[in-house]
Amino acid sequence: MSSPAPLEVWLRGPIAGVPPLLQPVAHALLQAREELNTAMADFPPALLNERPAGVASVGFHLQHLAGVLDRLLTYARQETLSEQQFAEFHAENPPLTIESDVVTKLVQRFSNQVDAALNQLKATNEASLTEVRGVGRAQVPSTHLGLLVHAAEHTTRHLGQLLVTAKWVQSLALH
Repeated sequence: MSSPAPLEVWLRGPIAGVPPLLQPVAHALLQAREELNTAMADFPPALLNERPAGVASVGFHLQHLAGVLDRLLTYARQETLSEQQFAEFHAENPPLTIESDVVTKLVQRFSNQVDAALNQLKATNEASLTEVRGVGRAQVPSTHLGLLVHAAEHTTRHLGQLLVTAKWVQSLALH
């Protein structure tokens, strides 16, 4: 008899140390990490750059998940992006160099970024959530909470795209 599937992260209770208003952000990021780890466990590196019908590749999404989370959290801290962050942003689109451990490295990079995000959430004062935060070079106004929620929402959006594309390219490789 198999054991029942674990509950989704949001149903497992509060994440220790994360302010109550930021629990949904933490839950979404942790759920994304679990689903990414499962989906990429046996993903063939040779398929990372495949773009069926012109959709973004699994490799793009893997890079973008960590990169955009890092960038959005930088804005939430009221900081500007570093030269390294700009370089990583520009490196998200070109095809990846395929190495045997590239999938593992990219999944670990995202996992590390989720850990950094959780630490940032734990250090966030809920009283700051309605404060204005600028986004991008133009400093388009948002709020601290808006940036944190968008970080979670954007992560889940790209994870969903990655999951579908990963299944798609794997099914094409079987034919």
